[in-house]
Amino acid sequence: MAEQNFDRHVTQIKQPITLKIATYNIHACIGGDGQFDPARIAAVLKEIDADIIALQEVEHHSIDELDLLEYLAYQTGHEAIAGPTLFRETRHYGNALLTKLPLKSFKHIDLSVAGFEPRGAIEATFDVAGYELQVITTHLGLKSAERRWQVKQLLDVKSQQEADISCLLGDVNEWLLWGRPLRWLHRHFSTPPHLATFPARWPLFALDRIWIAPQRCQIKLSVHKSVLAKQASDHLPLVANIAF
Repeated sequence: MAEQNFDRHVTQIKQPITLKIATYNIHACIGGDGQFDPARIAAVLKEIDADIIALQEVEHHSIDELDLLEYLAYQTGHEAIAGPTLFRETRHYGNALLTKLPLKSFKHIDLSVAGFEPRGAIEATFDVAGYELQVITTHLGLKSAERRWQVKQLLDVKSQQEADISCLLGDVNEWLLWGRPLRWLHRHFSTPPHLATFPARWPLFALDRIWIAPQRCQIKLSVHKSVLAKQASDHLPLVANIAF
């Protein structure tokens, strides 16, 4: 009888759930050779094979009668969430999320500062076997004053959601490791390794970032450095493995 009770107890223990999350500035699918090649970006996304992929510099225009984001989603088997920040008569431009996970909700966050290129973020929540995962993806501004204000807004958004795991990721455009936006983010999330992702062929700068809270849930952080990834965009993808 004791053995039966023990066996029942063991079956009730949740096994760890692992996910792969990535961020990738696809540079409008223009590679280091100056060629527009969405198939090359799709192939890199397949190499990564992440559950959630944050994309920056996504242009929305037709590829074989499909919108570019729809094309990438179709090629990789993901669902797409668009987050354009720059609206034009043709070829809207901005952020996006690709996901294999069931989506609970999402919203767009305006991070634009007057006089500068419009910026924004996507906040999405996912149900992962009963756990709630919050994902915030963004592409921050080029000026330090922009980034300081934008990071404060993002930290406010993160603090308003009581998720089991929160992830903030994207291209933060912070060239200086001692810049205030990075210091604030590290103080809030803890400090992940500084892994260079730009420029893709000879990476020197850690412009692309992934922060996970609680930090103990992050089990690996790495740069995807395949031959194809070094050609497909001017950034390399950054990948995190997390465990619930």
